[in-house]
Amino acid sequence: MSRIGNNPVKLPPKVEVTLAGGEISVKGPLGTLSRRFGPAITIEQNGEELVFKAQNEESNALHGTVRAVVANMVKGVTQGFEKRLTLVGVGYRAQAAGDKINLSLGFSHPVVHAMPKGVKVETPQQTEIIVKGIDKQQVGQVAAEIRAYRPPEPYKGKGVRYIDERVKLKETKKK
Repeated sequence: MSRIGNNPVKLPPKVEVTLAGGEISVKGPLGTLSRRFGPAITIEQNGEELVFKAQNEESNALHGTVRAVVANMVKGVTQGFEKRLTLVGVGYRAQAAGDKINLSLGFSHPVVHAMPKGVKVETPQQTEIIVKGIDKQQVGQVAAEIRAYRPPEPYKGKGVRYIDERVKLKETKKK
């Protein structure tokens, strides 16, 4: 039995939830998110909270997952999510330009990454990138795609890394 799935999701005052035919739609001050779930988990609204129930023993694995996804949807439409990246390396720069980010990562060409709908990017400094949005999965995916252009290498630590990421440096080969 999932312990996480047994916890109800509390709804903040400005959030509206619509349940219809296995689909949940959450509307808040920052926007609207909707997702379709299968019939294995039923979602019920009791006043100012959402309760999740598994239909049978096989759906216990989905029980906590569905609850966590819905809780992230509620948090996303009220507060939003953000991922911070930093560029480490001489000459590595980033510049936000509308719905694109221009990256200079030591290649012979500039890297231009287009942002999907619902995700915004900011560059408060040339070596710092902030990815913001209301969908946690989409924000994390965009941050991972930007990091994948030049992941941190283990000898000097140069590359694109998350702000809280620690890179364990290897010792160079000795003669």
